[in-house]
Amino acid sequence: MFILKLIIVALVITTAIFSIILNKQKKDWDEYSNVASNKEEIIRNIKILRNAIYSIIVVATVVFGILTSVFFTNEQEIGFTTMFGKNTMIEGAGMHFKVPFLSTKTVLDSTTKGMPIGYVEETDETAEEDSLMITSDFNFVNIDFYIEYRITDPIEYKYGSDDPEGILKNIAQSAIRNTIGQYDVDSVMTTGKAEIEGVVFDDIVTELTSHKLGLTIVSVTIQDAEPPTAEVRKAFKEVENEKQNAETAINKAHEYENTQIPAAEAKAEEIIQAANATKTERANSAKEEVKRFEALFAEYQNNPDTVKQRLYYEALEKILPNMEIIIGRDAKVIYVKDDANNTVGTGVATTQAVSEETSEKKD
Repeated sequence: MFILKLIIVALVITTAIFSIILNKQKKDWDEYSNVASNKEEIIRNIKILRNAIYSIIVVATVVFGILTSVFFTNEQEIGFTTMFGKNTMIEGAGMHFKVPFLSTKTVLDSTTKGMPIGYVEETDETAEEDSLMITSDFNFVNIDFYIEYRITDPIEYKYGSDDPEGILKNIAQSAIRNTIGQYDVDSVMTTGKAEIEGVVFDDIVTELTSHKLGLTIVSVTIQDAEPPTAEVRKAFKEVENEKQNAETAINKAHEYENTQIPAAEAKAEEIIQAANATKTERANSAKEEVKRFEALFAEYQNNPDTVKQRLYYEALEKILPNMEIIIGRDAKVIYVKDDANNTVGTGVATTQAVSEETSEKKD
């Protein structure tokens, strides 16, 4: 636009100069026609006028060539130049040059653009011929997509097709219908949206590569997915609410699990530590018993009768606690007295023990 303004200004100035010179020469011509009759003078003036006109044309052509050989692009633009059928990409933003009169430039907008599929973007009304689809479980669903794309190869975009956006829309519609037909209605309506978007994106990218339209897909987004009738929408809404309730219950169960498991693990660790302490204590006690038994066995080997007798007495103390045990001269138990001083025993052994006890007291 800036260059066009400069060209217009240059043409206006050139026209004005040409008009001034022409008027001056016309006045001179009239003067010479009335005053001078010299043909050579008239011819000389005509040549001067002709040379002036040629000079103006040359200057205007040069100015126009300079102005049209320089152009600018910004960060949001992409393009190429063409000369003798050869295309050259314009690299980066800023000032660029081209051969005047022989080279042409093509500059395109490279910002991200959007393409609605299944609805009209201006009115947000559903386009049912594009949105109504059938799922793998033979249910109908209205689903809207929004495709974001941008121009990345201006040469392919310019010469690859007369309608790149139209071909992109057809490719996207085909990929969407093929993908939706592979999922059940529950996945399309709820849990499978992200996966469906990814599959559609990959399919469009693959197909675009083979068509070479100079377009690149930025994103694929499901705007809305709903059943085609009010009754079905109500049923799906109820299903969705129940799923949310189930998810809430699951989350609460996980929360309870996360609360109880650490407590149970702590209790288990406490029991394990107590068991280990008991194990260590019993192992040490057993080792001490082994040492005591080995010491006793060594003593038994030296004095077996004495050790037997001592073990015999210790056993009696354990079996008959709080009892008085009377042992005869032959180291055998004769009778036992309980806490009430009652004599336990029969026959001659008891009489002998009592008499021996009485005689010992007299002596």
